[in-house]
Amino acid sequence: MKSAGTIKGKGKFVISLDFELLWGVRDIDSILPAYNKNILGVWDALPKILDFFVKHKIHGSFATVGFLFAKNKHELVQFCPEIKPNYRNKNLSPYNGHFDLIRTEEDNKLHFAPALIDLIIKTEGQEIGTHTFSHYYCLEAGQTKEQFEEDIRAAINIAKTKGILLKSIVFPRNQFNNEYLEIIKRLGITSYRGNEPLWFHKAASSNKNELFKRIFRLIDSYINISGHHCSPLPHATNKRHPVNIPASRFLRPCSIRLKALEGLRLNRIKKSMTFAAKNDLVFHLWWHPHNFGDNQKENFHFLENILTHFDSLREKYNFQSVSMNELSNLTSENE
Repeated sequence: MKSAGTIKGKGKFVISLDFELLWGVRDIDSILPAYNKNILGVWDALPKILDFFVKHKIHGSFATVGFLFAKNKHELVQFCPEIKPNYRNKNLSPYNGHFDLIRTEEDNKLHFAPALIDLIIKTEGQEIGTHTFSHYYCLEAGQTKEQFEEDIRAAINIAKTKGILLKSIVFPRNQFNNEYLEIIKRLGITSYRGNEPLWFHKAASSNKNELFKRIFRLIDSYINISGHHCSPLPHATNKRHPVNIPASRFLRPCSIRLKALEGLRLNRIKKSMTFAAKNDLVFHLWWHPHNFGDNQKENFHFLENILTHFDSLREKYNFQSVSMNELSNLTSENE
């Protein structure tokens, strides 16, 4: 892996993945159990993603829900914090009876993934960050700073069982909470993925994720109505941790219904990548492995087009792939 000292001074390409399996959608009754197919598809899709990263020399950050480190629910219980999130909406907490639903080997594959985590660890250039321990919602009514801190401590402890020191975080459902930055800083986390600076990407609790915002986000995926969403290199703007590495674009899964528009979506991403490369900016692409769990042929063809474009930008503009931790390390060198 390249050292931080060799990646200074040029545009950066960051990829982060929210690795969560069923824990990320278990509270969305409207899509289950049909969505289990996508979740189980991660066991095939994630190794392919890693193969693509190796082929194109991509350094990715896998923001991993702490629950996934456990082999089964019995091992998971050993790492659960005593102080748990007390959401007003009780369905949001996985501690409220969900463990009892894990009974079969297929259930284990929906909820736990130590073998996939091992594969990420063994793949050169990849970082494992945290997506909190329990897929914790930082803006939901009822939860507190103390409960969040205990959740992150649990994530740190279970990651240590595989020799991983967590340095980056992605807030579940992008529920970024500015009041929690001091907590993650104190616990040694040096970077986080902030939200795109637009009203229809503003962090909000689940009951405020209005349909109107989702419509604008969808349109903006195909047509540039909001700009390129590239950010300055953090060492030029931020001298203190934790470093905000804002999202630039969510890589939506390929849609069969909108297949005729896929060229627009691809060009939207490629033009923003080019803008970042030319102007020494950061372009931060993100998605969930389960977004590739179905329609894998179409999704991987789309990803190949993006990464081939990255190859050309690296050759022409020295555009460089870095993990979230590598990018935050650039800030440390300039403090």
